[in-house]
Amino acid sequence: MSDTVIRAESLGKKYRIGALHKKHDTLRDSIASAFKRPNVQTRQCSTDNEFWALKDVSFEVKQGEVVGVIGRNGAGKSTLLKILSKITEPTAGRVELRGRVGSLLEVGTGFHPELTGRENIFLNGAILGMGRAEIRRRFDEMVAFAEVEKFIDTPVKHYSSGMYMRLAFAVAAHLEPEILLVDEVLSVGDALFQKKCLGKMSEVSRQGRTVIFVSHNMGAVSSLCTKGILLENGTLTATGEIEEVISRYLILNAGEIKQAWSGQAGDGHLSLLRTWIQPKDAQRTFHTSSPLEIGCEVYVHQKIHGLIAGFTLFSEYDYEIAYVVHDDDKLPPALEALPGTYTFKWVIPSNTLAAGMYRIEFDIGIHMDRRIIKQDGSLLFNLDNTDGLGRRYPLVNRKGWTSLFRPFWSVGS
Repeated sequence: MSDTVIRAESLGKKYRIGALHKKHDTLRDSIASAFKRPNVQTRQCSTDNEFWALKDVSFEVKQGEVVGVIGRNGAGKSTLLKILSKITEPTAGRVELRGRVGSLLEVGTGFHPELTGRENIFLNGAILGMGRAEIRRRFDEMVAFAEVEKFIDTPVKHYSSGMYMRLAFAVAAHLEPEILLVDEVLSVGDALFQKKCLGKMSEVSRQGRTVIFVSHNMGAVSSLCTKGILLENGTLTATGEIEEVISRYLILNAGEIKQAWSGQAGDGHLSLLRTWIQPKDAQRTFHTSSPLEIGCEVYVHQKIHGLIAGFTLFSEYDYEIAYVVHDDDKLPPALEALPGTYTFKWVIPSNTLAAGMYRIEFDIGIHMDRRIIKQDGSLLFNLDNTDGLGRRYPLVNRKGWTSLFRPFWSVGS
């Protein structure tokens, strides 16, 4: 028997934008509609537009896989999960599901607001095809996970959005569906509960059940998922190992890799002329075992006291890894910078950063004015791992991280 639990073949979902759906709830409405001017009705229909939220999407998911579905807003992620949940029917194609499906697509999906938390648990269990004895067996565990013991006999319409979501997730995850579908609803909860949810989904996958997880949090997707599906404008752009799919997504959304920039951005005091990131080895390739040089060139228009230049390094998930700055107590002359061009350089030692994509954002400013000017000229580069020595970066934010970045500078006119 095949271990494929989800098979989508040429899925498509079409919506009509601007269509007017006539509703004749009463005899009066029907009679009034018959006397409308024909030209008005024609003009209304001409505004209809077809929009394909999904188009020709095909993929397979194996039993026990945790698959992350990623893409920009409007890419078709939620539409795909609604089709998999049987909430909506596809316009084209077909989908096959093997096993019971538990879904959490919106806060409180499937809950009746007038019923208590206890009643909604039994209602959802019945919808999933579970008997009362099976629901009772897991009841206490679900309530404890959701942390709503005091309010379990209160109508859920009085719950906060966080309480609503916690109970909905607990029901969806603990009633043992073979396939668990989770949309971007975990963002409603606090950080501690999000961690609990990710841990529960990981536990579900270890039990041989399948998880489909939609999120914009690339860190959560990377840590939880093994496979990935990338949607772009309703079409399937990439499938495969999750790190490869995430890298493809980041490249698509970040534009072209930019390892150097030149121009003139600034104000009447300072201008950023040039920025760059380049390897310092003979091969001139970006890999983990090569030291990297980061540099910027600043032009001072008039004498200032306390020139500051620095940059912020971001990971591929937009985590701030480090903020590095040159302050005026290190820059000769100590208290002032005369008009001219100043070049700043930093070196990242080899085998410091892990493989992945990074972004650099530069800052220049004047110390005495206590102001930092965010400048154009940000860079984007991808670091390959050729020998396995690149380590995972620490998450820090400290001024002057000289233990990692060896700074030096040159001053010229």
